[in-house]
Amino acid sequence: MRDATMRDRVSETLGRAAEWIWSMQADGQPRGVFRASAEHDLRSWPSVLLNGTYDAVMALALLGEIDRLSNGERRAVADFILGFRREDGVFANPQMSPEDTFKKEDAEETRRYIDFHLTNYSLGALEALDALDEITLDFVDPFLDPQYLEAWLARRDLRDPWQEGNNIVNLASFLLLLRDRGSMEARLRAEHALEPLVDWHLRLQEPATGFWGVGQTQSETAMLYAMAGATHNFHLFYALGRPIPYGEAIVDSCLKLPAEVTSACIDVDAVDILANFHRLQDYRRGAIEAWLAHMLGALLHVQNPDGGFADVRVGTRRLDGWVRGYEEPQGISNGFATWFRCIAIAMIAHVLWPDWRSWGFRRMIGIGYFAPQDGTTE
Repeated sequence: MRDATMRDRVSETLGRAAEWIWSMQADGQPRGVFRASAEHDLRSWPSVLLNGTYDAVMALALLGEIDRLSNGERRAVADFILGFRREDGVFANPQMSPEDTFKKEDAEETRRYIDFHLTNYSLGALEALDALDEITLDFVDPFLDPQYLEAWLARRDLRDPWQEGNNIVNLASFLLLLRDRGSMEARLRAEHALEPLVDWHLRLQEPATGFWGVGQTQSETAMLYAMAGATHNFHLFYALGRPIPYGEAIVDSCLKLPAEVTSACIDVDAVDILANFHRLQDYRRGAIEAWLAHMLGALLHVQNPDGGFADVRVGTRRLDGWVRGYEEPQGISNGFATWFRCIAIAMIAHVLWPDWRSWGFRRMIGIGYFAPQDGTTE
């Protein structure tokens, strides 16, 4: 009875979240193009529709709502997203001028981080729309050169494992797309390029935690950032079906975290790891289920009255890397947080009730990817 009641709460919560997403339909745009939030001023920030749309589209796919768009409407949304693609295949927000962005002191690192980020999510939305029928990934060509790739990997800064985890998973997602959809030559080169990525992880993984990062055991914050980064790193191993060393240490590290809501990013990261390792190994599964059940209750509790979810409760929300650009108050419902919260809820629900319902998890690696399958850890 308790499980049935909780499943009813999950269904109600996700139904309200879906309706909030639909309410963000942008005026004057094709059906399925969405604002980032109710605060999103389309006259001032028209290009933020890219961000609002890819978040919403992937959330609707996750929740089984994407079929409310007709085939023609899906094509129109796909064409809208493709309108942000450059000739080299990078998806870019034209309002994000370089002087207003920052991730690293090195401007090239900042530019690449943002390019990778927007492109991964844009491609994920196209895949959710069944519109990834053509791929242009010319910007990935340098990474198919072993020397270039090794040099790039050598420059990853593990003092910031969270940021580098994003860089790694995004590059890996592009290489996997090339391996599966590219020309014969590109497929072979991408297949070879994936091996140095795996080797890099195996060389630098911290046995005590199973994560990556300098000084991660020195403070709670360092450990938290290492966990968040590792969430992304692990996706490469899941997609390749490769064993992940130190699996028990990974689970132990995550179970030390409080099962409490903090931010949309951090919460989904911890859930992602535990949900995956629940299927990958027979270690502390009961403890994982208890942790996830507690977190589920916390997630359901923080839904806003309008049906959406916030990232955190106080402060100003900005788009990743855009330090002087679009902003809105924290605490309000937004597409990014609603999608991330729904991912966490769906992953937990799958672990607790694997035969309850189907979910439209992402098929590309990156946040939202979850493909329950046989796997191994060490």
